[in-house]
Amino acid sequence: MLVRSKLVVVLHGNGESLGMNVAFFLIPKKNIVFLKEGATMRQALERMEYHSYSAVPLINDEGKYVGTITEGDLLWKLKNTPGLTFQNTEDIRLSEVKQHVQNIPVTINAQMEDLISRAVVQNFVPVVDDQEVFIGIVRRREMIEYCSKLLVQRNKFNDN
Repeated sequence: MLVRSKLVVVLHGNGESLGMNVAFFLIPKKNIVFLKEGATMRQALERMEYHSYSAVPLINDEGKYVGTITEGDLLWKLKNTPGLTFQNTEDIRLSEVKQHVQNIPVTINAQMEDLISRAVVQNFVPVVDDQEVFIGIVRRREMIEYCSKLLVQRNKFNDN
């Protein structure tokens, strides 16, 4: 909460809301890598390696966001399951893998302040609609780039 308040003050100088919402930053589901919870560990490992991702969103058969699977989750499962090797990871469903990190989603109606508070601890913020159906993500990178541009604009304005 404190971090969010300070950032708003820094960007606007007077504590005003940033006025942006999730839709401005949303990367739609069709443009990202995600997995269904019924996918196998092997499928997750291969997709994550191919795309060089350390975490991807998980959805259920109804399209609802159910969590984020990370490289660490997969490694812990491999380490803590006797007899599990890379070859037989195709027998383990992602629904059987404990998620150690909880990426809390926001709704499409959330404001920038909600995104910032989550992005402090998450590389991406999952976005759901009013029915909790997964519709995409907001990456921390785009939020930082946006805030950086605001700071540059503010500094130019103050210099004049």
